[in-house]
Amino acid sequence: MKFLNTSVAIKHLPSLDPGFIPFGAFMNGFLQTAKKPVAIAIYRNDGLVSVYKTFVHGTPDMAEADRYYAERLVKFLLWQKGGAEIVIYGDDEIAAHIAQVFRSGGTRAFDADFMAGIYEREFTVRAGVGEPPAENERPMRIGGQMNGCRIGFDAGGSDRKVSAVIDGEAVYSEEVVWYPKVNGDPSYHYEGILSALETAASKMPRVDAIGVSSAGIYVDNRTMAASLFLQVPKDQFEQYAKDIYIRAAAAIGDVPLLVANDGDVTALAGAIELKAVDVLGIAMGTSEAAGYIDRDGNITGWLNELAFTPIDCQPDAMMDEWSGDIGCGVKYFSQDSVIKLAPRAGIALDENASPAEKLKVVQTLMGEGDPRAKQVFESIGVYLGHTLSLYAMFYEIKHVLLMGRVMSGEGGALIVEHAKRVLREEYPALKLELHLPDENSRRVGQSVAAASLPIV
Repeated sequence: MKFLNTSVAIKHLPSLDPGFIPFGAFMNGFLQTAKKPVAIAIYRNDGLVSVYKTFVHGTPDMAEADRYYAERLVKFLLWQKGGAEIVIYGDDEIAAHIAQVFRSGGTRAFDADFMAGIYEREFTVRAGVGEPPAENERPMRIGGQMNGCRIGFDAGGSDRKVSAVIDGEAVYSEEVVWYPKVNGDPSYHYEGILSALETAASKMPRVDAIGVSSAGIYVDNRTMAASLFLQVPKDQFEQYAKDIYIRAAAAIGDVPLLVANDGDVTALAGAIELKAVDVLGIAMGTSEAAGYIDRDGNITGWLNELAFTPIDCQPDAMMDEWSGDIGCGVKYFSQDSVIKLAPRAGIALDENASPAEKLKVVQTLMGEGDPRAKQVFESIGVYLGHTLSLYAMFYEIKHVLLMGRVMSGEGGALIVEHAKRVLREEYPALKLELHLPDENSRRVGQSVAAASLPIV
C-alpha cells in the first residue's frame, strides 16, 4: 500500500481493523528512500541526554512525509525516553515544524505540557548547530532482593494486587477489583492501598520491606504523574496523592519502601523468571505498561510509557481520550482494545458496565470457543506482531514477557500465536522469544516482583 508517497509493505492485517498501518512498516518504507541525515537530541533531568540518528528526504515531493515521520518519531522518543528539551540537527525546517507542533497551543500541546510538568521546566524545541552531543545515560539496577518478609503491591487501573513474600516465596496473594481512575476522592485510593498492605502484613510474622509497582511516573517514591489519580483535583493531588505510598507504608511500619513504574516491574518480573536480560515487559490491562531490562540487567531510567507512543498511521485511528492523540498503543494493547474490537466482531457490550466487566464478557466468550471473541484476540495478536518489530527499532530485545489482565485465559495464548506468525512471516530477521507466564504469574507476578524492589 501507499501512504504519504511511501510504500508500506504489509502481508497480515487485523481482520477487525483492516485499515491498520503499522508505524514500523511505514518507517521501513520511508527510510528506504530517505538519505538526508538528521539527529534528535532529547535532554532530561540532571544532564541526561539521548540521541537518535535517522534520515529524512528534504525534497518538496516528500515534505509532508518528512514532517509526519519527524513528528511521530519525536512523539515516540518523548514517551520512550522522556525529556523537556529537543534539539534537532541536520534540517532546520524539520526543527521549525516540530517546534510549532510541540508547544502550548500546538497539535501536540498535551505532550509538551506534560513533559514540562514532569521535569519542572519549560519545554523547548530548537535547531542544533554543529554536531549532536554524545549520549549521557545512567542505567541502574533495581529489584532481585529476596531476603526477609516483604510486601509487594501492584496498583492497576482495574484491580489491585498484593503479595506477602517470605525469602522469595509468595505465601499469600490476592487480587481486588477497584476503580481508581473514576474516583476523585484521594481517600478512596489511600484506603484501598492501606487495606492491601495490612492484609499482606497479617500473613507474615513481620514486615521488613514494602515494594510498590504502580502505573505512572515516580521520583523518590513520590507520584509525579499517574492515570490512577486522573479524577483527583490538582490541589488534592499535590496534598494527598503525591506522597500516598509513603504515608500508607508508614502506617505499616518504619521499613524500606521503593515505588517503581509498573512497566519496569513487569520487565523485572520477566528478568527474574527467565533469568535473562534484554527483556521488554508489556502488561496489557487498563492501559499498556512497559519496562525494559538492558543487557547488563539494569533499568534505563527512561519513561517507557509505550501506551502513548504511536503505532498506527491510519488517519481515522481511535483517539486516546487523555492525550488527544490517535493511533497510540493504549488503544491496541489494553482492555480498551478489546472493547474497541468487540462490537466490530458482533459482540454487544453493556454500555453501563465497567471496562473490566466488558473485558470479562469477551474473555468468557473466548473460553466458550466463540469465534467472534477469537477474532478480537487474533486481531490484537496481529497488532502485537507488527508493533514488536517497531519496538525492536528502539530497544535491544531478546525476550518479550507479556502479562496483565488482557493476556489472561485462552485469549492471551491466541494473541501470542498470531504475533509469532506475523513476526515469522513478515520480519524473519528479527529473533524474539515471546513468553507468557503461567496464569497465576500473569495476574499477580508483578506484585511478587515488586516485593523484591527495596534493599533491606
